Amino acid sequence: MEHVRWLVDIDEITLTNPVVVAAFTGWNDAGDAASTAIRTLVETSGATALAEIDPESFTDFATVRPHVRLDNERNRSIVWPTVGVWAASLPGTDVILVLGPEPALRWRTFCEQITGIAHRFAAPMAFTLGALLADVPHTRRTQIIGTATDASLIERFDLERSRYEGPTGIVGVLHDALSRSGLPTASLWAAVPGYAAQLPSPRATFALLDRLCSMMGTPAPVANVALQIADYDAKVAALIADDDDLVTYVSRLEDMVDEMDDDTDDDFDDTDIADADPEQLADEVEQFLRNRDAEN
Repeated sequence: MEHVRWLVDIDEITLTNPVVVAAFTGWNDAGDAASTAIRTLVETSGATALAEIDPESFTDFATVRPHVRLDNERNRSIVWPTVGVWAASLPGTDVILVLGPEPALRWRTFCEQITGIAHRFAAPMAFTLGALLADVPHTRRTQIIGTATDASLIERFDLERSRYEGPTGIVGVLHDALSRSGLPTASLWAAVPGYAAQLPSPRATFALLDRLCSMMGTPAPVANVALQIADYDAKVAALIADDDDLVTYVSRLEDMVDEMDDDTDDDFDDTDIADADPEQLADEVEQFLRNRDAEN
C-alpha cells in the first residue's frame, strides 16, 4: 500500500467486519448516480476520512485536471483529483467507502492499494456501484442489475452470475483483484435514460442506495435524494417537451417497460424504484461497453 496516505492513526480505528463499497466518477457513473450514492453515505453517516490514494501514479492530469482554489484571503491552492477512503459505522454494519476518479494508469497497482486496505481491516466482502446510459424511460422505476461470480453471494442476495465478456473498466479490474485475494465481490448497476445523460439522476441514486443498503442490512439514507426526484422529472420533461421525435421515443420506451411488467407483476406501481429484468440490463451493459471500446 505504498500509494496510500493515511489521514488518521489506523491503530485507533476500530471496525468490525466492514463492507467495502466503491464507486468511481467517469464513464461508469452515468447521471452521477454511483458517485452521489457514495457521497450520500459519507455525508449522512458522519464518516471519518481514513485515507487517500496518491493520484500521481494513476491519473492522466491532462484528462482529469486538478483545480485551483482561493481561500478567503485569496491564497491559491491546488486540489488534486484524489481517490478518497472513508470509514463509518452504520446501523447493522461497518463500512469502508471508496470514491474518486477512475484511474487512467497502472490499474493493477491501483487495485492493490484498495485490496490492501480491505484486508488491513478484515473486510468480509466488497460491493461496487455503477450506472450506465440505456434505453429506459425516466418515468418508470430504475432498473438495477446485481452480478457476482461468488456462489455464496449469488444465492444470498439473489444476484445474477456475471457472464460478460469484453472490454471492462476499473470496476471489472477491481473485482478481479479483490476476488483473487479471496474477497467475495458483487456489483450493482443502475440504468439511466440515455436522452437525459446531462442531468444528475436522483432516481438512479435512490435505486442504488436502496438495493445496496438492503444487502448490507442497514436503512438506506434516501430522504434527501427522494426530495430531488420531482425536480429531476420536471427537468427531463422540459428537456423532451419541444422534440416530438423524443416524446414519441420516450412513449415507446414506456410501453415496452409496461408490457414487460404486465407479464411479471399485475400489481406493478410505476412510482416505485426497484429491481427489474436483469437479463435485459445485462445486455445493455455489454452493448455499452462494446460501443465505448469502438469509439476509443
